[in-house]
Amino acid sequence: MRTRGRRRRTFYLRLPIVSGAGSRRLEIALIAGEHSGDQLGFKLMGALRQALNGEVGFFGVGGEAMEAEGLRSLFPISDIAVMGIMPVLARLPKLIARIRQAATAIVTARPDALVIIDSPDFTHRVARRVRKARPDLPIVDYVSPSVWAWRQGRAKAMRAYVDCVLALFPFEPAAYVRLSGPRCVYVGHPLIERLDELRPSPDEARRRVAEPPIVAVLPGSRLSEIRRLMNDFGGALRILRDAIGPFTAVLPTLPHIEDEVRARAALWPQAPQIVLGETPKFEAFRNARAALAASGTVTLELALAGVPMVGAYKVGLVEEQLKYLIKVPSILLPNLILGQGAIPEKVQHDCTPAALGAALTDLVRDGPQREAQAQALARLDQLMRLPDGRTPSAYAAGAVLETIAARKYQLREPGRITG
Repeated sequence: MRTRGRRRRTFYLRLPIVSGAGSRRLEIALIAGEHSGDQLGFKLMGALRQALNGEVGFFGVGGEAMEAEGLRSLFPISDIAVMGIMPVLARLPKLIARIRQAATAIVTARPDALVIIDSPDFTHRVARRVRKARPDLPIVDYVSPSVWAWRQGRAKAMRAYVDCVLALFPFEPAAYVRLSGPRCVYVGHPLIERLDELRPSPDEARRRVAEPPIVAVLPGSRLSEIRRLMNDFGGALRILRDAIGPFTAVLPTLPHIEDEVRARAALWPQAPQIVLGETPKFEAFRNARAALAASGTVTLELALAGVPMVGAYKVGLVEEQLKYLIKVPSILLPNLILGQGAIPEKVQHDCTPAALGAALTDLVRDGPQREAQAQALARLDQLMRLPDGRTPSAYAAGAVLETIAARKYQLREPGRITG
């Protein structure tokens, strides 16, 4: 094993010896529960294969991308990709059966490690069963649950069945230390691999400041968000038009909610240009002067694209009571990463057409609010970048391999790949 003083890359050179690659290849189990996890999983598999010169095999649960990368999937990912209380309850017997099936297969196969990817309601249940039967098996959790926001006791509980958490956000490792959780390593968000798709070309940069301005409007990716936010967003655009005159609204959406979005957008004071798919969405970001967006990953996409925005969030009366359990100063990922409220956020009763419209007007116009947010967003690159120019997937692979070696040799402190 390497010493603390050696360069990080030495670890990659020694791993095949540590893992016994001369006698057999590594076998790694991966469990992903939805599309976003499938995307992370296939990139991680490729990075592991490259780090180990192809001496690795994969099985577990994944989607099309992971299967194309060589995963032997135990069952279709669609069996467990369920969101919402009622859909989960309707399929609960099948979900429980799949948890047992996955855990039993992993225990029986005796792989070198288990990597669970996001979807904690499913993947953590698998991990707990596996740890009980195979306490020696290294277990890595790729994508931290939001322990820093609510149900903070989960962090400490995870120490019983997770050896290392791979964090997508740079503030998460400190949260795990504060909450007495397992080792947590920042491996980078996959979006930092896509900055070229998010950043404007010279022509697009000129379009950002041209007239009429383009405003990106993103009311969410779920029907519940669309139904709660579309009317308020439409009212905000009316206020913006009265304040600045003509502008072009571009509304990226998804096929499964397109009909609902079109029906509700037809009631707006001016019809938005509705686009489908990621490519036209990123094109809209590269040209947009400002944006109005529901809270979610899209706010980080906009922030990395350098688009000043207003964030919005509204839930039902039952969900609103959860606010007493939430322990973070902001609901927007860019604000949490920046450590400041750079992006105005309008939540629940403050999420009104008047409040949204006024804040959006200040960002479309040149002025102190727009300039201050633009300067804050420019800091994200420094805060989210990784050392050595490696990609998040390569960094994640390094953390997985370090965890395997640490468990194998019962090291008290595995090598610190982040510093």
